Amino acid sequence: MELTRKEILNDLIRIFRENFEIDNPGTHEDLREEYEFDSIDAIGLLVEIEKMLGFTLTQEEKKQAMDIRTLDQICDYIESMAATRN
Repeated sequence: MELTRKEILNDLIRIFRENFEIDNPGTHEDLREEYEFDSIDAIGLLVEIEKMLGFTLTQEEKKQAMDIRTLDQICDYIESMAATRN
């Protein structure tokens, strides 16, 4: 099942609202600066991304996510991970 960027973004906004109590983050906002999104939150987000993708990310794939700071970058990352498995 291929997700569109809009579907990915909608899922992410829902995840941020439900899991991190962040309502409607802007796609270019630095999540760490604007919302104090930290490494523990990032681990939780990676779990949600794995559910979205339908597979477990490797340690190397998870490391690639460590410098991500915006929703736009998260969308790019998810699209990239999905493309590597299809």
